[in-house]
Amino acid sequence: MKIAVMGAGGFVGSRLVEKLRRTENEITTHDRSTGVDLLTGEGVPEALADAGAVVNAIDAPSFDEAAVAFFRTTTETLLHAAAQAGVRNVVLLSIVGIDDAADVPYYEAKLLQERLVEAGPVPYSIVRATQFMEFIESILSWTSDGDAVRLPTTRIQPVAVDDVVDTLAEVATGPALNGVINVAGPTAYPLDALGRLTLQARPDGRHVVVDETAGLFGQVPRDAVVAPPGARLGSTSYPQWLKHGA
Repeated sequence: MKIAVMGAGGFVGSRLVEKLRRTENEITTHDRSTGVDLLTGEGVPEALADAGAVVNAIDAPSFDEAAVAFFRTTTETLLHAAAQAGVRNVVLLSIVGIDDAADVPYYEAKLLQERLVEAGPVPYSIVRATQFMEFIESILSWTSDGDAVRLPTTRIQPVAVDDVVDTLAEVATGPALNGVINVAGPTAYPLDALGRLTLQARPDGRHVVVDETAGLFGQVPRDAVVAPPGARLGSTSYPQWLKHGA
């Protein structure tokens, strides 16, 4: 089967392509560097010709209200081309818990994207993931103020990107779910505790201060983005990742 990966040069897309190339499927890789632009539609029909599945791993360029228009346009473009090409499985990478945190602009945008896929003309599979372990240090940098890192106690259940990629590859090579699968790390932590774990493993002079309003996660209800019952749990714990996985 031919599988097209959109956003193939990105953080998740590049890892997914590497994983899929170990299968017996034909993998094609697409992003703006290859002349495929989901915003304008350039190159999209050609990219999906004869594809049995397409994985949408692109991300918006910002986390603000502009993400809504970005995801609407790119998703509608992809769905139209997929329907024309007879694609049998549109696979979308999304985020655990966004329907419980829709007041956050970026989560509102991702929820819109999911709803477009669900209502669209093509069979689909949505893979929702919790926060990537690889991005925790970036989250700390968002709210750093001198030697203080301001973090809320919102619970986060970080997952290693390779565990998510394993699920994406499995879903992309199988029949459409016409539903959602959730993927998370094995343990949930208050974000302030996660920050302390990170700085203990990689001390740099900063310390954590609890601030329930700080950053994007200060806008998220306390348990909204942890794994729901029945989620698939990855095998890599955050302490293991800190020690071996970075």
